[in-house]
Amino acid sequence: MTAKIALVTGAGTGVGRAVAIALAKAGYSVVLAGRRREPLDAVAAEINATGAQALAVSTDVSKRDSILALFATVKSTFGRLDVLFNNAGIGAPPVPLEDLPFETWQNVVATNLTGMFLCTQEAIKIMKAQSPRGGRIINNGSISAHAPRPFSVSYTATKHAVTGLTKSTSLDCRQYDICCGQVDIGNAATPLTERMVQGEGVLQPNGTKMIEPRMDAAHVGDAVVYMAGLPLSTNVLFMTVMATTMPFVGRG
Repeated sequence: MTAKIALVTGAGTGVGRAVAIALAKAGYSVVLAGRRREPLDAVAAEINATGAQALAVSTDVSKRDSILALFATVKSTFGRLDVLFNNAGIGAPPVPLEDLPFETWQNVVATNLTGMFLCTQEAIKIMKAQSPRGGRIINNGSISAHAPRPFSVSYTATKHAVTGLTKSTSLDCRQYDICCGQVDIGNAATPLTERMVQGEGVLQPNGTKMIEPRMDAAHVGDAVVYMAGLPLSTNVLFMTVMATTMPFVGRG
């Protein structure tokens, strides 16, 4: 049997890189999508050196034409798609809600929500038409899909919207044997969370700053591999993977 095909967006660094490597170790051929070619090529080389197969495709998920080109490449190269990990996302500078520039809001929405929606659309088109039919879409929701950090309105609003996208996709795609689930990640150790362990740490709701615990991003990769490996008759709709002692559960 040929390897199953997985597509990871935002695959050049951080969580995307960790998930792509984990999927490759689990036997998937992996398509790596991201804006910057250099880190994508580095991850592809790391995967290919193990004997697995990785293909890097420069993609900007805030641009519809770029997404269409990505999925056309997946279809022409592999002929099918078994797993989509919708991971690409950006944040915004922590400023008071009323001071957030409109252009910044638009850019975060275009990347975190509209881009994920468009990737989902294109994945469905491939998955429902292929044989064997079906597949799995896994969305990166974030802890912010549950609760905001201070001054994070654009990121938090889009991650709450991702939860709605996950539920609608799960419901609407049952008829095509397509599962959709969401992994909400808290404080994975990536370049984006370095600020949590530097200096005084990051701003808390009470106005103080504190260093926050982080976890190895490889554990997110393990979680996604578990979700992806289930039969299509079973779905993990939501999973939270977090640093055990991070300030999320409880008051504060």
